[in-house]
Amino acid sequence: MLPFPDFWRQLLRCGVCGISAMAAAITLPAAAQTATATAASGPLPAEVEAALARARLPRDALSVLVVDAQGGRASPRLAHRAQVPVNPASVMKLVTTYAALEQLGPAYVWNTPVYLQGTVQEGSLRGNVYIQGQGDPKLVMERLWLLMRRLQGQGIQVIVGDIVLDRSAFDVPEHDPARFDGEPLRPYNAAPDALLLNYKSSVMTFVPDAAAGLARIQYDPPLAGVQRQATVALAAPGTECGDWRGGLRAELGDPVKVAFQGVYPAACGERAWPVAAADPRAFAVRAVEGMWRELGGKLTGSVRDGKVPAGLKPAFVVTSPALAEVVRDVNKYSNNVMAQHVFLSLALQKNGVATFDGAREALRQWWVARMGDAELPLADNGAGLSRDARITAQALARMLQVAWASPVMPELVASLPIAGVDGTLRRSQSRAGTAHLKTGSLRDVMAVAGYVHGASGRRYVLVAVVNHANAGGARPVLDALTDWAARDQ
Repeated sequence: MLPFPDFWRQLLRCGVCGISAMAAAITLPAAAQTATATAASGPLPAEVEAALARARLPRDALSVLVVDAQGGRASPRLAHRAQVPVNPASVMKLVTTYAALEQLGPAYVWNTPVYLQGTVQEGSLRGNVYIQGQGDPKLVMERLWLLMRRLQGQGIQVIVGDIVLDRSAFDVPEHDPARFDGEPLRPYNAAPDALLLNYKSSVMTFVPDAAAGLARIQYDPPLAGVQRQATVALAAPGTECGDWRGGLRAELGDPVKVAFQGVYPAACGERAWPVAAADPRAFAVRAVEGMWRELGGKLTGSVRDGKVPAGLKPAFVVTSPALAEVVRDVNKYSNNVMAQHVFLSLALQKNGVATFDGAREALRQWWVARMGDAELPLADNGAGLSRDARITAQALARMLQVAWASPVMPELVASLPIAGVDGTLRRSQSRAGTAHLKTGSLRDVMAVAGYVHGASGRRYVLVAVVNHANAGGARPVLDALTDWAARDQ
């Protein structure tokens, strides 16, 4: 057992907002034009029409296709605007994760080598430690703790030198976390980093102590050089939980200080609040030094960025969970930065360095090889956190049919939220367990795509995307489509 809770799952759940009007169209891949997507728009089921009306959504806001998962030449069960390019939001993660499962393999792992430069004598390393990021998307607090413990296992308690972080495996542009929707402290806006630690986010856990009249605050991971308020006063007795985050009046914009001017309601019980770093670039530096010192290690120099010297061999390597497990986290909880790491790893594996252009080209080549002479959907960053990403319901349904016949189908399907059971579909009002569907939502987008299990025993591909200013109210529409697809007798 690790001496702290497995808190990182708080960071996996990502809801996002912000989407502009639909942009330029894409051309449907010619090879994807099978009978699964040749039907013109037809009538919608009565319950779907009713749900659209209640949500004040026009029929033209919805693109949907329901087809047999095994493909073939049978006509679609339902097709409506299936050839119209739409913004799929996080449903785009299906394209990224399926491509990665096929190209990298379910057992693919990311290695983070650690190098020692110098000699170890009587517990002291006289030289530098180098940590080389290779894009591990799940180097969370627990695994950073284990890395530091392994470093101490080399007989090191004091580093008479620096800890150097090598992030050169990713060549990505500078990222403004406020650019997408003006919410820079939301974990879903974190940018990819070759040495991504804890998703560049901290978790603040509030534990009320009624007898003392305060709530104690635990911060994970420890961050060097950051002043963090240890307690906050409790609200007046009888105060409902309500908007407890707003009531705290948190001051989180200062990279070296966290403070609260408000109070915490005891009625909330224990609550966790994930927050992205105010200074994302410095987060890894602060987390590495903070964890090293938390474990009793001493450092005479500093933690800084740099590169591993040529010819140096690693002292040990920290290995990530397998891609199949990472894909499950990406799709179940719609984690954006993990999805971007999976996407960039397509380029890293092929080219030795990860760029977004390289990832898009790797995806294009894979799409053509698997779907035929096909023009690639506009994947942008591969995560769906984009105003530019586009795909048609038809193209996505065709890909899901190909995936159903793929050797990696079990891993892909197991990664999808189960309607009414877990992940981003745990609150779905459709019949529990009837579907494995990836969800997507932005300010003007709501979507689902995946597989529905029919009452007859047949399996169907369902792709449904709503692009409209009222898309936030489309959940009952998507639930109605899921239930309709499941009732096939």
